[in-house]
Amino acid sequence: MKIAGEKIITGKGATLHLIPTKKYKTISIAVKLQAPLERETITARALLPYVLQQGTANLSDARALRLKLDDLYGAILSISGTKKGEKHIITLRLDVANENYLSDRTPLFERAVDLLREILFEPKAENGAFTESIVSRETQTLKQKMVALKDDKMSYANMRLIDEMCKSEPYSLHVHGYEEELGDMDGSKLYGFYEKMLKQDKMDIYILGDVDSELAEKAVQPFLERDISPLEERAASVHQAPADVQEVIETQDVQQAKLHLGYRTNIRYDDPDYAALQVFNGLFGGFPSSKLFRNVREKHSLAYYAASRFESHKGLLFVFSGIDPKDYQKAKEIIDAQLASMQAGEFEGTEVEEVKDLIVSQILETIDNPAGHIETLYQQVMGNKNITIEQMLDSIKQVTTEDVLQVAKKVQLDTVYLLTNKEAEKNA
Repeated sequence: MKIAGEKIITGKGATLHLIPTKKYKTISIAVKLQAPLERETITARALLPYVLQQGTANLSDARALRLKLDDLYGAILSISGTKKGEKHIITLRLDVANENYLSDRTPLFERAVDLLREILFEPKAENGAFTESIVSRETQTLKQKMVALKDDKMSYANMRLIDEMCKSEPYSLHVHGYEEELGDMDGSKLYGFYEKMLKQDKMDIYILGDVDSELAEKAVQPFLERDISPLEERAASVHQAPADVQEVIETQDVQQAKLHLGYRTNIRYDDPDYAALQVFNGLFGGFPSSKLFRNVREKHSLAYYAASRFESHKGLLFVFSGIDPKDYQKAKEIIDAQLASMQAGEFEGTEVEEVKDLIVSQILETIDNPAGHIETLYQQVMGNKNITIEQMLDSIKQVTTEDVLQVAKKVQLDTVYLLTNKEAEKNA
């Protein structure tokens, strides 16, 4: 499989990443705005993606914006917010047809970039404020998102685990913000946060598809030349697991308990052990062949699901499991036993090789999708580590059994969070 290379062009106000490929009949454009996670800004940054999709200075409302997208041969727009490590990322993404495959050869790419420019730099606003009715309506939309998160008990348990585990760290901040702060939000205040974002955020632009590099660079000049006063880079906080594991038990009216565990690895994307961490996670709980799945779920039938994942930019690892409320102690003991087994080197070289193959296949599958390819490359920006995807794959292939064992020994349990019912709490 031939993997498209990346050309990087650094401007005053943004960095352009060109990924030329003839693989797709579409062109994907993504603008990423990065800022530190802060309690003072997180709610506004969570609300902005909703408001920015409600029109521009030249497109009076969301319907006019949709018609404009239809005019671009059904271009697809999305604006979203997420957190990676201790940073908050707002992504504007536009997928548009490649004009080379159209009969009338309309200059769609330049028009698509200009629409993104308009959405970001010329939103629907008046006299330094977003329209109050729009802010009010989208505030309700965001509140509904918060309610939906609380109703999804797996997501809720994960959020609460991080609340407790990282309570003094920026990573604990909720990506959707805080309902109590939405009550004070108005069009003027939100516009102030928007202006701050434009002035201070680190911006990266990704263009993936069959596009001439000179044409692409010319099209994004307004982004590259923007005036900015960037914030000083803040080093990621480093925390060791406490001497005594923290246990948090919360009760709700639930039939299935959620047992989530948080571990410290302090291994991040730019760490030499990062590839070995990926393999460790695959053996521990990342795949259906992993120890957690085979032992907690299949052998002992103690979990409806059991899996692990790691946070690439924070040095954390999480275990998620759904269990019968009465099985808390037994399930926790068996999860603990799986980590102890990894730390004792109780895994075969053949298992390591199988997991390495699975991870390589997983990465190749991810980059086979335009959005996945862009996200994989953006990991490098977030992790301050510039390597090719081929080098990334090679680093996985070179991981040894001893490398995995050394990583396993670095994994320390920090916090145990259990969401259960009142009846089971008495026996927890």
